[in-house]
Amino acid sequence: MDIGIIGKPNVGKSTMFSALTLANAEIANYPFTTVEPNIGVAYVRGKCPCQEFEVACTPNNSDCEGGVRLIPVKAIDVAGLVPDAWQGKGLGNKFLDDLRQASVLIHIIDASGGTLIDGTPCKVGQHDPMEDIAFLEKEIIYWIHSIIMKDWKKISRQSSLVGNKIETMLHDKLTGLAITEIQIIRALRAAGLEGTPDKWGDEDVLRLCAEIQKVGKPLIIAANKCDIAPEENIQKLRELKDRTIIMISAEYELALRRAAKSGLIEYVPGAPSFNVVDSEKLSAGQLAGLEKVSEFMDKFGSTGVQPCLETAVFGILDLIYVYPVEDENKLTDKEGRVLPDVHLLPKGSNAKDLAYKVHTDLGDKFIRAIDARTKRVIGHDHELKSCDVITIVAGR
Repeated sequence: MDIGIIGKPNVGKSTMFSALTLANAEIANYPFTTVEPNIGVAYVRGKCPCQEFEVACTPNNSDCEGGVRLIPVKAIDVAGLVPDAWQGKGLGNKFLDDLRQASVLIHIIDASGGTLIDGTPCKVGQHDPMEDIAFLEKEIIYWIHSIIMKDWKKISRQSSLVGNKIETMLHDKLTGLAITEIQIIRALRAAGLEGTPDKWGDEDVLRLCAEIQKVGKPLIIAANKCDIAPEENIQKLRELKDRTIIMISAEYELALRRAAKSGLIEYVPGAPSFNVVDSEKLSAGQLAGLEKVSEFMDKFGSTGVQPCLETAVFGILDLIYVYPVEDENKLTDKEGRVLPDVHLLPKGSNAKDLAYKVHTDLGDKFIRAIDARTKRVIGHDHELKSCDVITIVAGR
């Protein structure tokens, strides 16, 4: 499950990526700083059952900090997108290819209006960030449209005359984008398309592509640079009711994470505040900078970066997290590690889905599962919820 970090050049994508992963991404004030995609590991927070069960956990695929499990997700920061990227303008073809496996897209916009549509820096407030929201959504839709239209006459004719399912044929075309047939069926219903596909006009196909984007490449908007954004821009963005928008300052979050790593402050990503460890170790300029960050967090509740990631994972993708263990009494795996692993699964997943997530053989030989809290046997179709601790019993 990949998180794509996208947007036009120069809006803070690499700063966002660095803040989430503390990886060294090149950050500069000119277009196309990022050419090759930056790939790193970010973390979403979940409750670790260790305190509830009063055990000392020994994490394997994640970390635990004070009862908070840090669950890894893959983040990809790709080259900046400019208008008509779907036709190859700028680094468009490469940009779009790098996004093929992304499950959700975090669209970084410059809420301050300090970059033009092509990413060129300008005076704060000169550009309308609302234009960036519209143009990027159009690029993704036309990208999907261009893939479908390559063989549309053949596909639509075979579906109409031979009776082949249009959703299956579209899935075959879009399989490289990690879009499922179920998602295509949902998009067809949402687009309200009826009759035979060879009767659909181009506007019908575009409407379908827009719905495929919504379900297959959903977007969350991170309104960056809110620390310098004019208040009217922030209000306009907040009034958009049909988008998921989170106000952020990636620069402030990166500064806090670096300061915490250096031991200068105590800060948990996503927290509404931080504590200075020793003010005497900080210069007057550093203290003044931290005061500005604190004022921003008081206004917005946090820097917005961690909530943005977690909204993408738990809100947009609607995932849950579950702990598989081999021994439901000791909460251990076969190596004796306590609550070693945590897995992300779509909401509505059942015990057998978890078995397959752990290992294909475990799913194939699934017999039953045990809820470690209640010690009750649960069937293959038992729906799981976040923070469940489950033992899978499989045949040999």
